[in-house]
Amino acid sequence: MPASAEFQQRLESRLSAVIRHFGTPFHIYDEKGIKETCAGLSNAFAGIPGFQEYFAVKALPNPAILKIIQGMGFGFDCSSIAELELSRQLGARGEQIMFTSANTSRQEYLAAAADGGCILNLDDVSFVDKVPDMPELICFRYNPGERRTGNSIIGNPVEAKYGVAHDQIVAAYQRAMKRGATRFGLHTMLASNEREYSYMVETARMLLELVKWISGELDIKFEFINIGGGLGIPYRPGESRLDIQSMAKEITAAFDDFRGNNGYAPKMYMESGRYITGPHGILVTSAINRKEIYRTYVGVDACMSALMRPGMYGAYHHITVPGKSGGDEIVDVVGSLCENNDKFAIQRSLPKTEDGDLLLIHDTGAHGIAMGFNYNGKLRPKELLLREDGSVELIRREERLEDYFATLDFEPDRLAAQ
Repeated sequence: MPASAEFQQRLESRLSAVIRHFGTPFHIYDEKGIKETCAGLSNAFAGIPGFQEYFAVKALPNPAILKIIQGMGFGFDCSSIAELELSRQLGARGEQIMFTSANTSRQEYLAAAADGGCILNLDDVSFVDKVPDMPELICFRYNPGERRTGNSIIGNPVEAKYGVAHDQIVAAYQRAMKRGATRFGLHTMLASNEREYSYMVETARMLLELVKWISGELDIKFEFINIGGGLGIPYRPGESRLDIQSMAKEITAAFDDFRGNNGYAPKMYMESGRYITGPHGILVTSAINRKEIYRTYVGVDACMSALMRPGMYGAYHHITVPGKSGGDEIVDVVGSLCENNDKFAIQRSLPKTEDGDLLLIHDTGAHGIAMGFNYNGKLRPKELLLREDGSVELIRREERLEDYFATLDFEPDRLAAQ
């Protein structure tokens, strides 16, 4: 959702000093808000023994943020060697990490098994034979196909590249057992930015039903189900929030029913990213140009390399101008990239904006800096952290030209012609 009034007030009370010290542009994250969201999620699901959140590192891969989240008792959901390394640098080991990747290479399997290992979540039945050493605990990502409709963002499961098909899932566990697996989990991920809580409840029920079926076929028990991430946030003012309390109440009841009917219940895992950090980040940028042609354009000193969601998806991010209110004019807010989709807002009603004004682009705490890129030679901005005590800390410096050219510094290497 657009940043809370409390976050905005605390940030804006310090904004002048922050700008003088750090300059613009930058992403800034709210430690207090992140901790409160983590605590709220844990408390909501406290009725399910062994509940565990694995923060999706891809959403905001900064060690300072990951350390805060780890301190709240959460593990890490990883899908690359770099994300594994980030998590392990913070001391996460073994079952504190869940590793899911698609089209996984041997190098990635070896990295997943190294340094204490992790929970390995396989995306296809064929991967069973490609794992160099089958771990004791194994999980499969399930794709229900026509048995379930994906949400409007992820789409039809039949068309998704992810997961093991329904008619393959029993055979997948059988093959893993033949290679030595003795402990089991089950995972799915069907939604993205879902704010209708009943969708997530039905996902949990679907997995519990699947656990019962597979257990009966193979005479095994499941240690956990992972309902994935995808918990949504309202990006637009006035949009409804996800009712996490109702969601937790109904999912807890489903687990209680399963326990009553089967004599045990698996643990429940989740791998939220956006829900944890999304509302607690703001991209702060300065207006540097104003252009009046067929439309009015407000040019800022950030561009799509710092936040690609609006340009890539047409995603809405709320924008406020500190010290100004109202909607005095209709403008496009644009960056300097040589692409016409380098726009943070299109035909948005904003206060009259002049060069030097600050613009706060909300909800950049997930899939903001993480999706940055260097097209056009543009460099990604710094990241700051607003601490609970009001101090502001640099947690990643801005990219520099030497970073951009670093991969061109290498020893000559040429394979001779035949």
